[in-house]
Amino acid sequence: MVTSSGGGVEPGRPEVPAIVHGRVRHDRRTPHTHRIRARTYMWLVDIDDPPDHGALGRIRPRDHFGADCTSLRDGVERFVTAQGESIRPEDRVLTLTNPRAFGHVFNPLTTYYCLGPDERLRWLILEIHNTYGERHAHLLDLDARGRGQVAKEFYVSPFISVDGMYDVAVTLTQERVSVAITLRQNGILIIGTSFSGTATPLTRRAALRAAVVTPFVTHQVSARIRAHGIRLWTALPIVPRPPHQPPEGLR
Repeated sequence: MVTSSGGGVEPGRPEVPAIVHGRVRHDRRTPHTHRIRARTYMWLVDIDDPPDHGALGRIRPRDHFGADCTSLRDGVERFVTAQGESIRPEDRVLTLTNPRAFGHVFNPLTTYYCLGPDERLRWLILEIHNTYGERHAHLLDLDARGRGQVAKEFYVSPFISVDGMYDVAVTLTQERVSVAITLRQNGILIIGTSFSGTATPLTRRAALRAAVVTPFVTHQVSARIRAHGIRLWTALPIVPRPPHQPPEGLR
């Protein structure tokens, strides 16, 4: 087993850095049904040791926590401290995200996992970006099955109001890495989204292969969101976007 800068990798958790090849699922249930299925990939890395493969992929702190952020750890610590949590010396934090590739990045969702020395998940951060250049984040405590719930506080889609509850479920094992989020409003299932895949070692060769098989992956993410938005615009009314106030610790 390899050892990351935050501590040993125990059996059951993926070795990092890793590239996770998988599939995005997006199911809108009401008032208009709409489905998206797409193959993609993401990086799973230790925030203290993110790899840099140049144009093929790199993770820049300012893409996540603003221009004044010097490192991913700096950004994560600032946010969790403002939320009343901490990163202990014996913890390690992994992030599942899209790297900046060929000069472009867009991350609808970045997930941060804080693992204790026993490899148990202490807390989770969901960092969300919308297409208006805004960012938001949620800090969650999950149960032993990797499930939790948090209120919707951020304008993500122009067709969904800022209310309701997110049901969150994560899996982080050698066999499967997944994040699933379901939105309910007034007890009604509105939309379900997920990413699920398998982690393999992230080498420069693996990064190159991924760029060939799925070229300009972050450009694809942006284009796909806008294309489906145009399609929904013909069927659904626009919900006005309220002013956004980022949570404490996020700039």
